Amino acid sequence: MPRNMEALMKTNFRHLLIGTLTAGAALLVSGLGTADTSAPDPSRHAGRAAVYRNLPSESLEATSTPEHIRAITRGNVAPTEIWRTLEHAEKVECLSCIPNVAQLLWNNNAKTREISAWWLRRRIFGVFGPGQVYSQVVTTLQTSADENKRAYAADALGEFLSGAGVKYVSKAIREDTSAKVRKSSVMALMRLNSQGQNGEIALAMSDADENVQMAALYASVRVNVFNDYAAVVRQVGNASARVRKRAAENLGVMRSADAVVALSAITTPATESDPGVRAAAVASLGKIADPGGKAAVQNALSDPNQFVRDAANIAMRRL
Repeated sequence: MPRNMEALMKTNFRHLLIGTLTAGAALLVSGLGTADTSAPDPSRHAGRAAVYRNLPSESLEATSTPEHIRAITRGNVAPTEIWRTLEHAEKVECLSCIPNVAQLLWNNNAKTREISAWWLRRRIFGVFGPGQVYSQVVTTLQTSADENKRAYAADALGEFLSGAGVKYVSKAIREDTSAKVRKSSVMALMRLNSQGQNGEIALAMSDADENVQMAALYASVRVNVFNDYAAVVRQVGNASARVRKRAAENLGVMRSADAVVALSAITTPATESDPGVRAAAVASLGKIADPGGKAAVQNALSDPNQFVRDAANIAMRRL
């Protein structure tokens, strides 16, 4: 084929290709410009409806019947069945079901109590009025002779997510004789995102029970408004190594520069026998990144424990 003919064919093909692409782009732009203005086509959802018809009803949201809800509160029902039923019943309105579900607030299974409170808190009528579920729970926390029921009541007040519960669980932290109830009350304050009516989370860090102290420290870095860092610093000198370690970790999370002196004081074997506490203190000094903690971190590079030395190496990169 002559070279000039071959060049002509290539040129024509190139022009044809460009013209085709230009026309296609114009059609696409035109389609995009008018797509949002067209009326919805009901037939587009026919396939979805057909699929839903073929699914078992119990697999769909809001398909638990009132009778099914009441049935899970009778007899020995598996926790998974209770959870599934209440989750699917999120949008089911059933006033007569409320007393039945309220019974589950005293179930021995923590997840069952949690999802029961979750379902109930979505019902204003029958739950939050005088004499109704909420006030019954408050009464149980204040007067029940059973510490388990008082603890479950504190759990429920936290899961109800009503700020009105703060004063009740705060009082329980100060006055209840059961460590189990006090711990549940601390966790309820955490769910309510509150320090307590009078700083009860900080107060609980000095509780006589170690588990309550640990719960308070756990809550302190999860309550957005918590600001009593001095209370956390004081726990660096706690008799429990678990508490000292958690307090040291918290101070790093809080980036509290006021804690540098206290943390530096527990970075050597001479002042802190537990290597886990020393490592936590060194790591937190690195997170705080205050020059005042650099000497303590440098000394920790020669600690006899490998974990402490590793923490010091990482912390030095931040100082």
